[in-house]
Amino acid sequence: MQFKGAFTALVTPFSNGQLDEEAYRQLIEWQIQSGINGVVPCGTTGESATMSHDEHKRVIRICVDQVKGRVPVLAGAGSNNTAEAVELTRFAKEAGADGALLITPYYNKPTQEGLYQHFKRIAEEVSMPFILYNVPGRTSVNMLPHTVARLNKDIPDVVGIKEATGDLSQVSQVLEFCGPDFQVLSGDDFTVLPLLSVGGCGVISVVSNILPDKMSALCSAWFAADLPKAREMHFLLASFSRMMFIETNPIPVKTSLSLMGRINLEMRLPLTPMSPANAETLRGFLADKGLI
Repeated sequence: MQFKGAFTALVTPFSNGQLDEEAYRQLIEWQIQSGINGVVPCGTTGESATMSHDEHKRVIRICVDQVKGRVPVLAGAGSNNTAEAVELTRFAKEAGADGALLITPYYNKPTQEGLYQHFKRIAEEVSMPFILYNVPGRTSVNMLPHTVARLNKDIPDVVGIKEATGDLSQVSQVLEFCGPDFQVLSGDDFTVLPLLSVGGCGVISVVSNILPDKMSALCSAWFAADLPKAREMHFLLASFSRMMFIETNPIPVKTSLSLMGRINLEMRLPLTPMSPANAETLRGFLADKGLI
């Protein structure tokens, strides 16, 4: 399975504390109609940390059903509890997801050997394509290139990684050690084009929640060897990338989608609505860009 191009790290719409299934299905449909290359339910942007297991599974099931095989579904299935990650990965496979996105264990700060054994155990229990997810800013652990290469060598199901370090030297080493067939996706909207330039294959994006066509166009231009167009999209998206992170993700992007009329504005604690000043800045920005 090729995970190539722009994948949206989908937000999860809520209404009165519950999943808003209709809004979620409409969001997915709009993404596909706008040319997105794939979708990721139950990632960080989808507020997976505050979902029950039943909710997590329902969100994946709905996403797979709505997509109906038109684009790949890469389901968030990671945990800092290895047994829990096995359970969520097994469900993702049973639900029909095309791959599982597996974050490094957070909070308990495993060693590099611990990271290796964590992913090895998941692979022993469930066979499906795995995209590892390295985001030290949220997990407090950095999975180093030699560990990624060891996993790729020993476990055929480890086909790629979402790299959210923003460190192009580390990304380059991952590709150097793993080879050109290893699928490296940017987990950082600011560095999509630079990552593509060293051999990456796409992005799992926050910004594409509101601009699926533009993020897809950036990747498509790169793969068509149209560097001027790719550079144009890179700079067009830069200000959006900054704006989507003026507060903790997914607060700004959910606020944006609400202002665009696509979802109800609701997050789960400990996430809270934007400060009035930032909300006004965001509203003015979106209006200036013609999105509202």
